[in-house]
Amino acid sequence: MTTQAEDLVEYGFRRVIITITAVLCALLEIVDTTIVNVALNDMKGSLGATLTDVAWVITAYAIANVIIIPMTSWLSQQFGRRNYFAASIIIFTVSSFLCGNASNIWELVFFRFIQGMGGGALLVTAQTIITESYPAAKRGMAQAIYGMGVIVGPTLGPPLGGYLVDNFSWPYIFYINIPLGIIATILTLYFVKSPKYGEKLKANQVDWWGIVFLASFIGSLQFVLEHGQQDDWFEDITIIILSVVSFFGLILFIWRQLTYKYPIVNLRVLQDRNLRIGTIMCFILGFGLYGSTFIIPIYTQAILGWTATDAGLLLIPSSIMTGIMMPIIGKMIQKGVPQAYLVAIGFMIFFGFTFWMYSIMTPDTGTEHMFWPLILRGMGLGLLFVPITTLALSTLHGRQIGEGAAFTGMMRQLGGSFGIAIITTFISRFTQGHRVNLIAHLDSTKFEVQQRIQQLQMGFMSKGFSASESLDKAHKAIEMSVMKQSTVLSYMDVFLYLGIMFLICIPFVLLIKRGAGKVDMSNVH
Repeated sequence: MTTQAEDLVEYGFRRVIITITAVLCALLEIVDTTIVNVALNDMKGSLGATLTDVAWVITAYAIANVIIIPMTSWLSQQFGRRNYFAASIIIFTVSSFLCGNASNIWELVFFRFIQGMGGGALLVTAQTIITESYPAAKRGMAQAIYGMGVIVGPTLGPPLGGYLVDNFSWPYIFYINIPLGIIATILTLYFVKSPKYGEKLKANQVDWWGIVFLASFIGSLQFVLEHGQQDDWFEDITIIILSVVSFFGLILFIWRQLTYKYPIVNLRVLQDRNLRIGTIMCFILGFGLYGSTFIIPIYTQAILGWTATDAGLLLIPSSIMTGIMMPIIGKMIQKGVPQAYLVAIGFMIFFGFTFWMYSIMTPDTGTEHMFWPLILRGMGLGLLFVPITTLALSTLHGRQIGEGAAFTGMMRQLGGSFGIAIITTFISRFTQGHRVNLIAHLDSTKFEVQQRIQQLQMGFMSKGFSASESLDKAHKAIEMSVMKQSTVLSYMDVFLYLGIMFLICIPFVLLIKRGAGKVDMSNVH
């Protein structure tokens, strides 16, 4: 196994090209997860669809992603890594072109699903290729380079999407993938090597039931998370049915993988303690990364009235900070600083970011108030991503690296889906609660309340409205103000709870096995 692992290590120019190719592919896939968010309104208009229909453009991609991610290691072994990686890039690129040319919403949703099938493979295979192209002592740096793509990607999506939609039209958010996809395919075919991992399976040995159980478990779960809040969770029969399907899908999938001779996902690799802890940490990281990337643009657009481009640009300094942190942390891990300490500091800093956001939120918060908390967020994400991924894969070797990367990738995506689903639910429930409390304090017999209504009424009358119309508008303005205040309070609550969740994680991080921090050459055998 040692020679096999050493055969894949690259040096000099070849390693630079392979690294650029892998990061480019990871970026393509991740930018496409968030770039669509800012174009939904334009799609709705030009394709004549409802907002619920358009939401499927995001859902279809996410479902395809999480179904394919756990299968990537197995598919790489079946078709050869280079061929599978190249085929995934081609599927992603061709379906990007078809998405841009879609003539109705369901065509677009179908092509987005196909695009997600190609894209999910890019993420994990890119991580495996980078990890195996570097000698074991430099794995921390390898994960830092890969991490720059994964962390910066979600943030690049909204401003890039906003710019393309404002200056061109929504199909260009898909067309932009085409030249990059062609370059990545050529580089992959020329430079990426395929490891030799035993025999391919015959068609009758393929774990078809495993694929069915995995797809029903993950696909149903993703749907429930994406649509739960808008369909009022368990009040909706579809959500109930899919929750049951997901639960039994999971049970049957685990049973099948542990009893079948040729499982599609090797669950036994989770016997590695570091990988187990790493996958849980990846889930929490996904929760914080995608949750905060989702919540901040919505807050700035809905409450502060910013444009999509401005909302997207707000997150750029945070990403640049993460980018600066990545190589520094990669070097620290190489020098033997225990990953557990770095992760604990990362969680502490992320708590600092959420608490700072909690304390500055008002209906008038400006860019200048959010700049430094977001820089802190960038530092926290840098401290979390590299140590967590290096730690998760640090004691794996050979084909286990690909299998481990599939678990960490899947858990990060699922963490993001859970994060967004829980945050949207909390915001709507907390807003209702705060609204009730605020209205209870609005006593119409109080002098201040009467004075405020009178001021507003006089203002509307001065614009030419009748006394009764002005009074009606004054009451509506107060109702709007209460709604805005209660929404801001619910965002504050969400940031506070996110912070508490990160604080609770710190003691668990410190339980990580000592000595797992420094990756030494003996782990490759």
